[in-house]
Order: sequence, then C-alpha cells, then structure tokens
Amino acid sequence: MRRTRFDDWPCPIARATDLIGDWWTPLVLRDLFFGLRRFDEIQRELGIPRSVLTQRLDRLVEEGMVTKVAYEEHPPRFEYRLTDKGRDFWGVLAAMWRWASDHQWGDESPSIVLKDRDTGRVVRPLVVDEATGEPLDVRTVRIGRAPAG
Repeated sequence: MRRTRFDDWPCPIARATDLIGDWWTPLVLRDLFFGLRRFDEIQRELGIPRSVLTQRLDRLVEEGMVTKVAYEEHPPRFEYRLTDKGRDFWGVLAAMWRWASDHQWGDESPSIVLKDRDTGRVVRPLVVDEATGEPLDVRTVRIGRAPAG
C-alpha cells in the first residue's frame, strides 16, 4: 500500500509530517544529533532493519538534511552528518522531547534528560515566539494566510 504524500501541501505541519511521519526518521535524527555518524552505529543503537535505515538516510540526504561523506574507499564507507537544514530540525525534536517528558511518564520522570554541556544543568525545552520571546500558547495564535509578496 502506497502512503499519501504531503510534500506539496500548503501547510507546514503536513510537509514536516511527510518527511518525518514514520517512527524511525525522528530516531535516526536524534542519534545524529547526539553524535552517531556511521551506518553501523545507528543501526546497532536503534535495532532498525538495515534496509529501512538505508531508506531513511537516503531520504534525509535527498531532502538536504544530512550529507553523506566518505571515510573509507575500499570498501566504500560513509558517515552521515547533519547539514544546516538538518540542525535546524533540533527545535522540532526538542519540542517532542518536552511534550513526551511532561505527558508520557505519568507520575514518574523520564530516566533520560537533556543537560547543558558546560554546567550539567537539566534543560527543559520550550517553544517561544521569535519576535517576543514569549512561550507559544495555542489559545493566543491562529492560522491565517501569509501576506502576498
């Protein structure tokens, strides 16, 4: 069965879902963000089937989120590195991290947290408006058409 594509829809959420709308792609990106670069490392960490990982990495390369860099010629071996576009996706994963940390553990806390590299302080991501720095609240925003031009 072929899945519906959303890559040409006018909605940003639909287009993002087209790219990451499976359970493996966000996890592959998470591992890239936290320093894994080689196919075998990612495959071992996730336990993902090799064919599925190949498909996900190929799509991320095709979308310009990841670049494939040779580190060995014989046999050919590659590292996968986030591009600027890929690194810009961190905010999406951070928002997912916060939401799941707040709502998927019940009365407990997750055993894995984000920490500041320098201080070791626990970091709790928050989505804010770029112009004001205020946290976004669905009750104070609406969807509208972009200005012409």
